[in-house]
Amino acid sequence: MALRRMLGWSEGDLMRSDAKPCSKLMRQTATIFSIGGAFGFWVLCNLHYGPRTTTPRILRWAGCGAATVGPSTALLVRLFSPECEPQNIAAYDKGKE
Repeated sequence: MALRRMLGWSEGDLMRSDAKPCSKLMRQTATIFSIGGAFGFWVLCNLHYGPRTTTPRILRWAGCGAATVGPSTALLVRLFSPECEPQNIAAYDKGKE
């Protein structure tokens, strides 16, 4: 699924054996950016509503931020990371098959 080969950015080489596998890299990226997305949307909610901000509204905005930013960045990692090229997944990723 990596776009690197189609865009001409890939040489087709295997990565080093001590590098993180694609599944772990995607999971960590999604976790980190979900937290950041929740915090970012919390800030946007406070800027948008100002003093009319309520707790359910903040939680709704933070939930939407976490649900959109985390998976979006995980998808970008999957598409553009050299660890997620097919030859590296086949060689190093110990995911469920």
